[in-house]
Amino acid sequence: MALDVAWNETGTRARLRFSHPTGNILTAALVDELSAALDDIAEARHVRLVTIEGAGADFSFGASVPEHRPGEIETVLPAMHAMIQSLLSLPAPTAAVVRGRCLGGGFELALACDFIFASDDATFGLPEIALGVFPPAGSVLLPLRAGGARATSAVLTGRRRSAADWAADGLVELVAPAADLDEAVDAWFAGSLGRWSAEALRQAVRAVRGPVAEAAARRLPEVEQLYLKDAMRSRDAIEGLQAFLEKRAAVWKDE
Repeated sequence: MALDVAWNETGTRARLRFSHPTGNILTAALVDELSAALDDIAEARHVRLVTIEGAGADFSFGASVPEHRPGEIETVLPAMHAMIQSLLSLPAPTAAVVRGRCLGGGFELALACDFIFASDDATFGLPEIALGVFPPAGSVLLPLRAGGARATSAVLTGRRRSAADWAADGLVELVAPAADLDEAVDAWFAGSLGRWSAEALRQAVRAVRGPVAEAAARRLPEVEQLYLKDAMRSRDAIEGLQAFLEKRAAVWKDE
């Protein structure tokens, strides 16, 4: 199974850990598992925090590139965005626990969480521009979470930034050595959300997420159509994806 769901003894924290042998890529099957798990957790009235993490050294290399080719992306992308909307509507606080690389669709998943906890060796990036496309959910969520200038730089340059850099911007809540990250997250939870009423937290996340959730509900379908009907119909998008799969440099036609 690609997704493991574990609860603490008091049922106040759910831990979702996903895995894939190639950098924890987010396949369509894994996205379906995550969506189903979130639906189940939404019914738990005592949960005070849901954490999502990738198994092993890296959070996620991003979405599956082969599944982004024409004929598949039309199904895969809406499913990914539906899962992100489920995260934004989950009646409990959420956090991404990030180690190593957090790229593309993996970064988008983290951006849909209320908090990001990261190891000091974690790096974040949206490299889709190198494939001749752009990150749809990242383009919507990152400006809201970190500001327009930071988002524009991340989307248009594809450069990676460290956990410390993003923490300075307020996007990353906590940074700890990789070996101590689990203990640091446990301590953070015990000293904050674990002490509060689950009902109060449910109402609070509805209130504080409002601007992000409303913007995502409005903008994400628009950007999804821009991606599917414009970006994915360009010759350069097909060239970029094919070049990646063939492990060669892309030859852009600017069309």
